[in-house]
Amino acid sequence: MGRVGRVSRIDKARWVAIVAIGFALTHLSIAAQISFEQAVADLASPDVSVRRKAVALLKDEAIPEAAIPLAALVGDQQDAIQLDAIAAELNIFLAERVITRKRVGYLVEKRSTIDAESTFSAGPLAIGGRAVPVELLTALRGAMHDDNPRVGLEAIYAFGALAPTLSGTARRDAQRAAGPDLTSLLGSLDPYIRFAGVRVIGRVFEFRPNDQPVDETVGDTVVAAMNDKDQTVKSAVVQALGLMRYERGVTALTELFAYYGKGQSAEAALDALAHTANPANAPLLAEQLTSKSSVLRGIAVEGLARLGDIARLAEMQVVLKGERTDSVLLALAFANTLMSNAPIDPISEAVTRTKTRDQARHYLIEIAPGRVGLFNRQLVDPDARVRLAAVDALGLTHDPTAVPLVQPLTTDNDPLVAQAAAHAVERLSTPQ
Repeated sequence: MGRVGRVSRIDKARWVAIVAIGFALTHLSIAAQISFEQAVADLASPDVSVRRKAVALLKDEAIPEAAIPLAALVGDQQDAIQLDAIAAELNIFLAERVITRKRVGYLVEKRSTIDAESTFSAGPLAIGGRAVPVELLTALRGAMHDDNPRVGLEAIYAFGALAPTLSGTARRDAQRAAGPDLTSLLGSLDPYIRFAGVRVIGRVFEFRPNDQPVDETVGDTVVAAMNDKDQTVKSAVVQALGLMRYERGVTALTELFAYYGKGQSAEAALDALAHTANPANAPLLAEQLTSKSSVLRGIAVEGLARLGDIARLAEMQVVLKGERTDSVLLALAFANTLMSNAPIDPISEAVTRTKTRDQARHYLIEIAPGRVGLFNRQLVDPDARVRLAAVDALGLTHDPTAVPLVQPLTTDNDPLVAQAAAHAVERLSTPQ
């Protein structure tokens, strides 16, 4: 009897503890909800310290419903609040939320920061699939011209990271609205602002299938920036013209390539020309197939592939019959797929090799739009690196028909693949 009594008392104690924990969790949940609502209300407080505390709280919580209320603080009179608001907005849309403060005991230890330039440079995979509200993009465009250069730079790069997530009509509207703001940055006396502006123009106006030609006001302003005195800015201009596929920039890029002939500047100019997919470039690109530089040969193959002239494929295969450089051979595989819908196996296999991994991943991303069916085998490949590259490429297609292909991988046994698949489904399923 004593033993039974002891067990009963222990079970009763456990039951009381469970009830207490449940009661506490319920009240914590309610408190969290109240804190969020209060934080949103505090964003409009005339007290600077109150507004800043509210932004700091929302920055760590990264709650989607806070995106529009926070947008008003992007234009706050206090620089510190503006910077925190921009960081808070980014954290809402990042593929992986950043916890800026880590609590250790009774102390709060700073863990990491949210930097707009780093987010932008990380590329489109850094951003998840949540729909970006127009109110936020409008606020960021306004903050681009802030008197504080740091605030301006953060706003520019945040816009450059978020705006490209849009597609369809929303994307065209965002481009139309942003054109004047972004091009005006190229007239800044600050080279960092000009550099950021042209990089973001290249990303926001980067060509996608079925795009209309870039507005001439935007394109011509970028072409004119090729005369910038800062070499770093000029390099960014060259890259932007290629990404935009701006036809009226072809002549300037051709002249730039002819001037340098070889070296990194020549490679950058030819790469930009190769991205424009302009038929006028065909003779120059074909000529570079026999260049002594493997870099120029590879760029030439890519450029001819984007022209889509199947007759050029046989020509490249003959001219480069004895090619031994891995990067050029991979470019040929890219051309074979782009021009004849050949299987992507040689490209996906290159993802598993360190030297060709990045090149192969870029090719897969470029191939994927309109060709999602080519990725079926890669999605069940035994190598997680291949599955991951396939998921990432399909997730950036803006093609909802890719959802059924990617969805099963949300339960992949590799956590990185499963996580990437979840983000891909979110991007592909988000209405714009």
